[in-house]
Amino acid sequence: MSHLPDAQPPAFDPAAPFEIFLVATPGLETALRDEAAALGFSHVKQVEGGVAITGHWPDVWRANLELRGATRVLARFASFRAMHLAQLDKRARKLPWAAVLRPDVAVAVEATCRKSKIYHAGAAAQRVATAIRESLGAPIADKAPLTVMVRIEDDLVTVSLDSSGEPLYKRGHKEAVNRAPMRETMAALFLRQCGFTGDEPVLDPMCGSGTFVIEAAEIAAGLQAGRSRHFAFEQLATFDRAGWEALRSTARRTPAVRFHGSDRDAGAIAMSRANAERAGIADLTEFRQLPVGELERPAGPPGLVIVNPPFGARIGEGASLGPLYRSLGSVLRERFSGWRVGLITTEVALARATALPFLPNGAPVLHGGLRVTLYRTDVLP
Repeated sequence: MSHLPDAQPPAFDPAAPFEIFLVATPGLETALRDEAAALGFSHVKQVEGGVAITGHWPDVWRANLELRGATRVLARFASFRAMHLAQLDKRARKLPWAAVLRPDVAVAVEATCRKSKIYHAGAAAQRVATAIRESLGAPIADKAPLTVMVRIEDDLVTVSLDSSGEPLYKRGHKEAVNRAPMRETMAALFLRQCGFTGDEPVLDPMCGSGTFVIEAAEIAAGLQAGRSRHFAFEQLATFDRAGWEALRSTARRTPAVRFHGSDRDAGAIAMSRANAERAGIADLTEFRQLPVGELERPAGPPGLVIVNPPFGARIGEGASLGPLYRSLGSVLRERFSGWRVGLITTEVALARATALPFLPNGAPVLHGGLRVTLYRTDVLP
């Protein structure tokens, strides 16, 4: 992506490498950077709001397909200076929209402005939308299969294409959710932060709709995160169906361990089983209805207990949750020697109520308007 201070925007070369921006859940940027590096993407760099990589269109497709922690994937299309709306209009019309957009696919345009002489985001979006409609002929709509995102910061205009469409936590096979669900993208990165690589059992004793258990089983089975869904990039002029199909895989490993979920609520167990069935990993999972006090260590090698217990601001129970956390901690300390624990909650007092030997915790993570923290232990004695 080139920055030209006063010249017209550069011609976009679809064959040349360009910047790809991986949007992260606030607080999980480092974990997403590590995932992108582990998957072999090029020039991986943690930046404000996410992770930047460099690549070509097949890398955009692969990022959507394989990354488990990204919220969405943006393809940086152009960058140029604009000091006023007329200049934005002129330079937007010079962009090679036909290289990436199709005249028969509707486009939405979103804009944000920060520390710039152009300060009206709605007017900026309208100018770019008009440029697309009049230069390419593509229809403009508030809700469309494709979204062009315009960011104006310090008078620098960055034009990106949202290649994902629906947020990437929507894997395409989970229909049933319970209250305050953990998003799949967050669950995957919390598992990564706990050191999970797929070769040990995982247990969630308050599994809700099964997100942690299903993500762990998919990782262990080597399944592609986006295998069950469609993406916005399939509507771009740059899309190559044969190249895309070559990236997709139906291969599945059969891990030697199993993945367990339990919950006191029968409805949660039914949801978890249905979601695991849709994800194609029901044979790798086991869900049981039981309260925390009846939790037993699964047969086989030790592994990871990961749990997102209720916290007051989420379901309105407040300080009354202390006994639940104390009970959970007691069961884990007494019955799960050799296992590690990852616990996600909003308050340090709730984490401390478990009396588990937590390691120093990392940055808080934004979840449903609240800030939650992952508390981790080493192997329990």
